[in-house]
Amino acid sequence: MVFREAVRADLPAIVALLADDVLGKARDHAVVDSAYEQAFADIDADPRNLLVVAEDDADVVAFLQVTYIPGLGRHGAERALVESVRVRSDRRGQGLGAQLMTWVIEQARQRGCALVQLTTDKSRLDAHRFYARLGFVSSHEGMKLSLR
Repeated sequence: MVFREAVRADLPAIVALLADDVLGKARDHAVVDSAYEQAFADIDADPRNLLVVAEDDADVVAFLQVTYIPGLGRHGAERALVESVRVRSDRRGQGLGAQLMTWVIEQARQRGCALVQLTTDKSRLDAHRFYARLGFVSSHEGMKLSLR
């Protein structure tokens, strides 16, 4: 398994992973359009954002986005925010998600981040158990305001 920064050619596989999800089916499309193209270009141009893919035999089988957030709290510490963790449905349950998360946690540690944080939908009970096994603690109550 190879973990690497995503390139534009990975976008169709990434979009397919987003749509191949219980919650993603309702909010994402399986086809790359101009909105996905623009979002990829914006993320790619931002040095604090990184799309990471897991590749097996030149096949994208998982991905996530990590955003490095500077802050004044924790004595000016940077934190890593992990979003959109997806593993292709035929590869789930094989330890790939744990490998990917372990890799991104180590990248954050090497960068000097004080913590790694993420949100996960309250309905994703399997995900809650997964993140707890990796050492994540449900220490805060997250809130969102949908604007569209």
